[in-house]
Amino acid sequence: MTAFHVMAGSGDMATRPAVRRIGMSDVRDALARGFEDFRAKPSHYVFLSLIYPICGVVLITWSSGANMLPLIFPLIAGFALLGPFLALGLYEISRRRERGMDASWRHALAVRHSPALPSILAVGAMLTVLFVAWLVFAQMLYTSLFGPEPPRSLALFLASIFSSENGLLLVLAGNVIGFCFALVVLATTVIAFPLMLDRDVGAVAAIETSLRATLVNPVPIACWGLVVAALLIVGTIPLFVGLAVIMPILGHATWHLYRKIVVEER
Repeated sequence: MTAFHVMAGSGDMATRPAVRRIGMSDVRDALARGFEDFRAKPSHYVFLSLIYPICGVVLITWSSGANMLPLIFPLIAGFALLGPFLALGLYEISRRRERGMDASWRHALAVRHSPALPSILAVGAMLTVLFVAWLVFAQMLYTSLFGPEPPRSLALFLASIFSSENGLLLVLAGNVIGFCFALVVLATTVIAFPLMLDRDVGAVAAIETSLRATLVNPVPIACWGLVVAALLIVGTIPLFVGLAVIMPILGHATWHLYRKIVVEER
């Protein structure tokens, strides 16, 4: 039975996994290994990751009404904030493949039996709060610049964004705020979910380990974040279909990045 040890690990004691210093070659190798995991059984992984483009299309459809037009881009961009949590099944596939176990797609759902599930859900809840906070900030920013009245049409909305000073300010300020949210997510969860899946260390220890890994490896982690952002942008074209390939590769690569950063237990 899954125990509710979120603050500490399964032994009810706080743990502090050791982290290594890595280089850019390790980032490239993690991406290459992620691609190898994807290439091993691509049909399984593409099937599994269809949830991502489907969710993306749902988000756009939900926000396509005039009242929600200002939130289209924040929803698309903010969707990436949930990525580390949504890729749980992919970490499990890579973990099983690494250990020579059956790595068919059905095992992606095995994470529901993980003893660290409460910790995983706790960090997932944190990301959800950040996602909602990002949407609130984005809406507040739009309202402060354009008023409370929603745009009457998509054409008018785009015209107001790209042909006015307030529109330029919205784009610049929105990207700065979004960058801050993305930086928080990257620093706190870059290896948190793979760590909890691999070892039941507790949510606090997983977040703290991710922060230490970021501080020890600021340049590689920053480059990792830029690569992830760039690939996710590419994956949204067209209609999020590319995410069916990009998300599995990044998910598997995250597992291998975790293996390179966190020292294994002895």
